[in-house]
Amino acid sequence: MMTPTDLWEAIGSLTEEDTLQLVTTLVATYDQRLERDPSDLAARDFFKTLNLVLKQTNECNLNRR
Repeated sequence: MMTPTDLWEAIGSLTEEDTLQLVTTLVATYDQRLERDPSDLAARDFFKTLNLVLKQTNECNLNRR
């Protein structure tokens, strides 16, 4: 298993298209896990964190305009 540092380096080397594929696959994977088991804490935490990060990103984008 790769370390978090190795993963960051691998993510940093991706093209924009591959990064979009990575995010899409991550979301789909956790969505499927949550559909199979609505009490899956890791999947629920993933979507809770994703929601928070999306909110923060949108707020930052609004402040830049």
